Amino acid sequence: MKRRLTIALALVCLAVQIPVAMSWASPRVPKGFFGIAPQTALTPEDARYMKAGGIDSVRWPLVWSAIQPTRRGGYNWSSVDETFGVAARARLQILPVLSGTPRWLAKRETTLPVNSAKQRTAWGAFLKAATRRYGPGGTFWRERAQPGANREPTTSRPAPVRQWQIWNESNFFYFTYPVSARRYAKLVTISSKAIKRVSRGAKIILAGLFGEPQVRRPWGMAATTFLDRFYRTPGIKSRFDGVALHPYAFSTSTFARLVEAFHDVVLANHDRVGLYITEMGWGSENDFEQVAFEQGIRGQVRQLRAAYSYLIANQRRLNLKQVYWFSWKDIQSDSCSFCDSVGFFHEGARFKPKPAWHAFVRIAGGKPRP
Repeated sequence: MKRRLTIALALVCLAVQIPVAMSWASPRVPKGFFGIAPQTALTPEDARYMKAGGIDSVRWPLVWSAIQPTRRGGYNWSSVDETFGVAARARLQILPVLSGTPRWLAKRETTLPVNSAKQRTAWGAFLKAATRRYGPGGTFWRERAQPGANREPTTSRPAPVRQWQIWNESNFFYFTYPVSARRYAKLVTISSKAIKRVSRGAKIILAGLFGEPQVRRPWGMAATTFLDRFYRTPGIKSRFDGVALHPYAFSTSTFARLVEAFHDVVLANHDRVGLYITEMGWGSENDFEQVAFEQGIRGQVRQLRAAYSYLIANQRRLNLKQVYWFSWKDIQSDSCSFCDSVGFFHEGARFKPKPAWHAFVRIAGGKPRP
């Protein structure tokens, strides 16, 4: 009863946009709590701004179809290597998101590679290769530690990957079709075995689930329903170390409701794994009647402050490990309705911050410029 009352009061505060009381300059959160999910290439200047602002982790896609576009062509890590090098030199950790089935294995990249032995074997091999390259003791770190070994700048402080996120929004057709908790559980089992054969101490993080897709199966499923059905797979709890949510919502009160309901599913299944918010955000355009996640310049700041206030105040109770804001800079995109205004900075190579960046920096205890 006490817990429900606390949650109810928190939701009331959020509904009227009153932040939970907290110390902005020194929040008591786990190391690496503040993350970012960019939608543009990571440059050295980006990384310096991120680190100065209090960001410790970058969520980055490892798209299988781009890394292994042909059956016999091998793996091309060049674009990923560049990102890992930039991040490591700035002392940023990377959370890789592994997804994207190549067209030589399936008609759609959104197909989970579990339909045949050929798909399952190829997916497992890709994960092992990624772990051998970027995990502890990986070939990437050994290569970059040797001065003059290649033309790339050296990386004297390795930042090996210890957490791997398996797919993106596996409950939503934009990234997964058909949506199936049972099929996704099969993918997680294959992934866990493959990664932990190479790196025994690696942590497996589930796909960030979209909170409430406005479509039905096989196109989408509510995050709570999907997670509960996922838990029904015998032995699945031994295959992962964290659950993840993308609680996109019109307001922070709805945002908090989505987080609480998701956490309740974990508790109802007698699990104690950590919770990760691997995407959250609001846009700065005044177009919320067309795009629910766009709240205007002031609204973006208001929702950001209220959301982080709620998450930080409830971090220990929720067992919340990391939170990633989507996104870093605005871009024009045909596939994303609010990507043009969800960033901390305006589109372009120069750094033109929005008020949301200054609000975030204050929360994270950073500074607005390197």
